[in-house]
Amino acid sequence: MRRARTSDQGVQAAEPAVAVEDDEPKTRLSSVANAIRLIKTFSDTEYEIGISELSKRLRLPKSSVHRLASTLADSGMLEQNEETGKYRLGLVMFELGSLVRRKMDFSSTAKPELMSLREKTGETVHMTVMGATSVIYINTLESTKSIRMTLDVGMRKPAYCTAEGKVLLAFKSPDVAEAIIAFGLPERTPKTITDPVVFQKELASVRSRGYAIDDEECEVGLRCIAAPVRDHNGNVIAAISVAGPSQRLTKKLLESHAAEVVESAEVISKRLGYQPMSHRRVGGRL
Repeated sequence: MRRARTSDQGVQAAEPAVAVEDDEPKTRLSSVANAIRLIKTFSDTEYEIGISELSKRLRLPKSSVHRLASTLADSGMLEQNEETGKYRLGLVMFELGSLVRRKMDFSSTAKPELMSLREKTGETVHMTVMGATSVIYINTLESTKSIRMTLDVGMRKPAYCTAEGKVLLAFKSPDVAEAIIAFGLPERTPKTITDPVVFQKELASVRSRGYAIDDEECEVGLRCIAAPVRDHNGNVIAAISVAGPSQRLTKKLLESHAAEVVESAEVISKRLGYQPMSHRRVGGRL
């Protein structure tokens, strides 16, 4: 910003602008915000828009809009019509949207079976997917009992000490589990598995029996049992679980729900197109 000063001749002159150190980060944030605004300008009825129109709608100079559009086009998020010069959403946006749609689709597909599982067990039922080092809850149906486990959709918990996380890690590439171990296995309760060797053995046990448990390893007073959900290619893409207070959900009762959880996970997997070669027998003790 320029500040006016009066010269000896009485004529106002502008002083040089003073540089502000944090202008660059602010500019970057502003550019990201404008890029998001630009992408959201497109719609079903207006799938191709030119620079002039984008400039008018975004209330930005044409030069700025052109830079934004060129950058987004270089990344594949926009494409330019060579004949008209107008821009449209690119294939990268389609791919990202497809990822979101698939997660929404299988969550909706799973809901009837999750409701059935809640009725059978009387406890809270969850569906989760894997994040970087945590599990993300994408569906949750609370128990109707007064004392129950409560979690909001979108919440995260560490993967290494939850039943859902152990299921997801057990069936992923070994590199994923090794990265989790390298990140650390801090003790959350006296029952948390913090030894890397013991943790790897736990994942092997999960693969063998087809389900995982959380015996107050993440939170004192809470127990959980989970099983894997597979897509049409057989890849484990989610986990479903039954969780509740340990004073009601004893180890023996938790074990009795293993077959129900595994069966529900298999039903959901089949609805997603999975064709198992053979059914794994649920066995082993907690």
